[in-house]
Amino acid sequence: MKTLSGFIYENLMGWKIGNKFPDIKKSVSIFVPHTSNWDSFIGKLYLNQIGLKYNVLAKKELFVFPLNILFRAVRAIPIDRKKANTSYVDQIAELISQKDEIHIIIAPEGTRKKVSKWKKGFYYIARKANVPIVALYLDYKKKEIGVKGVITDLSDVNKVMQQLNEMYKDVVPKFPGNFSLNIDRQVLADV
Repeated sequence: MKTLSGFIYENLMGWKIGNKFPDIKKSVSIFVPHTSNWDSFIGKLYLNQIGLKYNVLAKKELFVFPLNILFRAVRAIPIDRKKANTSYVDQIAELISQKDEIHIIIAPEGTRKKVSKWKKGFYYIARKANVPIVALYLDYKKKEIGVKGVITDLSDVNKVMQQLNEMYKDVVPKFPGNFSLNIDRQVLADV
């Protein structure tokens, strides 16, 4: 059954769904590339269309009236980055462990501007929570959105980043000049 979201991005915007989301209950899912505000809008339409129980993360300080209403409407979860004795990674991993079904959506580039290295928090969260990384993509040339792959072996951050670089190497973003794969050659040792 097509939702309003599906009607908007398929019929009005001309987008189609590529590979389907895997039949798993929990993940850390990354959305790449992120070069435009349109990415979030199209991504949200897609996630609503496929009926995924997902959440995005936002810092706790943003959850004040009336912004808290907006952030909850877009499925944001408040994260306390200043919480004593608990890291950001630990908080999110704990949240994942408490749910029967949850998919945390993260843009590892961290910005719409060009970066040479991605933020690796998604990797450490998935590893700590013992859930796979689902690689979601938006390809503006094909007008296609979907899943590039699923990574379950999280034993080596460098290997994971190499796999992701391979998955995303042919994806065309809205603004190609603002996109680069992770080219950081010095990934920190596991935490």
